[in-house]
Amino acid sequence: MRTELDQVGPRLRAARQSRGWTLDDVAARAGLSASTLSRLESGKRQASLELLVPLTRILGIRIDDLLPAETADPRVRRAVERRDGMVIAPLTLEHAPVKTYKITYAPTTVVPAPRVHEGYEWLYVLSGRVLLVLDSTEHEIARGEAAEFDTRLPHSIRASADGPAEVISIFSAAGERIHTRVTDS
Repeated sequence: MRTELDQVGPRLRAARQSRGWTLDDVAARAGLSASTLSRLESGKRQASLELLVPLTRILGIRIDDLLPAETADPRVRRAVERRDGMVIAPLTLEHAPVKTYKITYAPTTVVPAPRVHEGYEWLYVLSGRVLLVLDSTEHEIARGEAAEFDTRLPHSIRASADGPAEVISIFSAAGERIHTRVTDS
């Protein structure tokens, strides 16, 4: 099983090599034998502060530079929002460049007012049917079908009256702000 300390030696070697220095160059400056430095870089000798402090000073790096960066948790843990007959579940991290949501539309016969804004939207129907009104033309999009459109065209989306619809929607950043945030308009 690999540990974070297993990366100290290879990172130390990379720092030395990036400067074009030999084992003898660095070892002499740090007051170590070349064999001790070689064993440290290859992982055959355990790293200690006594060895690392002079080496990092000579190489112009921090001890933290020898350890792997903490990996961020990739899981999306954002709150589901319920609004206007929809359940909006975020599927991407908050600062992702493209936003993806699973949206469940309640069945309805009421056609929402069309919206116009900057951006693009891509949607895929997981279950049910949605009615997309795009530039005054209604398009029925059934389970397993997808649509892509420029949100600068007047548009609205709703589930058909015969049941709910689950959709994966992908928005450009501009489109996401309009569709998933509560606005004053």
